[in-house]
Amino acid sequence: MVQFSCMRIAATTTALVALSGMVPRAPQLVQNASTVGPENYPAPNNLKVLPKDMTGAQVQEVMQQWKKALNMDCNGCHKENPKELDADGNPALNFADDSKPEKRTARVMYTMTEDINVRYIATIDSSGVPVTCGTCHRGHIGPEPMLFPLEENKNPIQNRTNATQTTKQR
Repeated sequence: MVQFSCMRIAATTTALVALSGMVPRAPQLVQNASTVGPENYPAPNNLKVLPKDMTGAQVQEVMQQWKKALNMDCNGCHKENPKELDADGNPALNFADDSKPEKRTARVMYTMTEDINVRYIATIDSSGVPVTCGTCHRGHIGPEPMLFPLEENKNPIQNRTNATQTTKQR
């Protein structure tokens, strides 16, 4: 039985509620995520790495997880459509559009985490914890380095930093 990891659900949300066939017209008011109930999310289209049978609500859930894990807004990956306005009067997002490099990167990263989870984590008995965006990014767009508490003077990098600061102070 295949289980959806947080990344799989999050990736599904990347290709969220697509607005297809944009025809030039006056700005139209569209509902945004804050005004649409979970049962009303449109069926997603243009899903390339997320399971194609995911519902709009499932994709939305995934996207919210990615949003938190990366601390970024939806327009980080999804292009604005100035011809349509959301309930707040801001340009609506064209979720089906693939022109932003960040969206392509999100797909690659999702594929990577799924590969890690399926090929490696799943083979470890009782590992239970999948790799997600948050595993490395921890609320930042770029992965955050792992910092360990070290005893003073035990870290050669810190020793060099201290030596450089001491030299500059002289």
